[in-house]
Amino acid sequence: MQVRNSLILLLMLVLLRCGADFKSDISTYKVKYDDFLISETETGELKATNSTMLSAPAINWRFGDLKITQIAEDGTEVQKGDTLIRFDEAEVQKAIIDAQAELDIAKAELEKIRADQQSKLEDLEADLRMAEISFEISKLELEQAQYKADIDKKKIQLQLNQAEISLAKAREEIQNQKKIHQEEFHKQELKIQQLQNNLQDARETLAKMTVTAPTPGLTIIERSWASGNKWQVGEQPWPGVPIISLPDLTEIKAVTEINEVDISKIRLDQKAHIKLDAYPDTTFTGKVIDIAVLAQKKDNKSNVKVFPVEILIEGQHKLLMPGMTVRCEIIVDKLDSVLFVPLDGLFKKKGEPLVYVKQDGSFKERKVIVGVDNNDFVVIKEGLQTGEEVALMDPTELTETSMAASKKKGEE
Repeated sequence: MQVRNSLILLLMLVLLRCGADFKSDISTYKVKYDDFLISETETGELKATNSTMLSAPAINWRFGDLKITQIAEDGTEVQKGDTLIRFDEAEVQKAIIDAQAELDIAKAELEKIRADQQSKLEDLEADLRMAEISFEISKLELEQAQYKADIDKKKIQLQLNQAEISLAKAREEIQNQKKIHQEEFHKQELKIQQLQNNLQDARETLAKMTVTAPTPGLTIIERSWASGNKWQVGEQPWPGVPIISLPDLTEIKAVTEINEVDISKIRLDQKAHIKLDAYPDTTFTGKVIDIAVLAQKKDNKSNVKVFPVEILIEGQHKLLMPGMTVRCEIIVDKLDSVLFVPLDGLFKKKGEPLVYVKQDGSFKERKVIVGVDNNDFVVIKEGLQTGEEVALMDPTELTETSMAASKKKGEE
């Protein structure tokens, strides 16, 4: 009997010690007056406010198909002027060489035409001078034939008429030849202009074969509609197909969806807190910059309607990257100087809210009247005073667990 009583006493001491140690390990929250934020919280995704889409260049069919020979790695941060995409230049280089050769030949032909025309004009002008001389001689002979017989005068007059006709014909031939020469020269100049245009087009196309970053940003490789995979070396995109989007990292926004029953609470310029899933201990601030006018289905399998909302994040941060998942807390109201406790510190028994207040090294159950809550805290209207500490877990469950464990250990 004495041994049994000793064991019971030992067990009680162990329970008391264990319960005291366990209670001392319970986290608490000291109640104080502070501003209370009422918010709406939803998950979202980061996007760049401004983004540049780089597409496959539009080129003439005579240069063949586009083929990617080099492409930047996905997610690379680039500066203005950095090379992002290169396309195969072989056909374009060949076209430049061919166009230059044809242009050189056409220019040489133009010089030959110019020389031939000059030679022909010189011959015609020599003929014209001979006709003019012949005409002048006939005039002089006619003037000197006044004392000759009529038949001689008539003969000289005929010669003058013939010389005049020859002179007019020589002048007309020169004018006609000049027109012919001008047409030939113009035709060759048009040919040269066309070849120059072809050469210029080829050179401009060659420049398009290298796509550089127009602004600083982060490379996001688009997916090919044919394969469903991101574009890569060796693939042949059609002209105009998006290849890389280049978001501007200097201004990032979070895009979230607010349920239609809560959208009336959301207003432009409301403050918001943004947390990254990848870095939950880091919080960014922002404000609402856009609220969709029309609702849309949350997904194809749901009838829930939501409104897309955009939040501009303040400042620039290296951690913020497009595509990252975030938690968006939009502040919809603020209560000045109220008492509140963490949601972990509020419990219910028989449907009534209560807290466990720390008193004299233990926790006492106390009923409270609660107000509004947010994702982390709940307002206490009555039942607590500033400076009191409440448990952040149910100490009765903790004690029962401790006693059960100690009892089992004593039995062993």
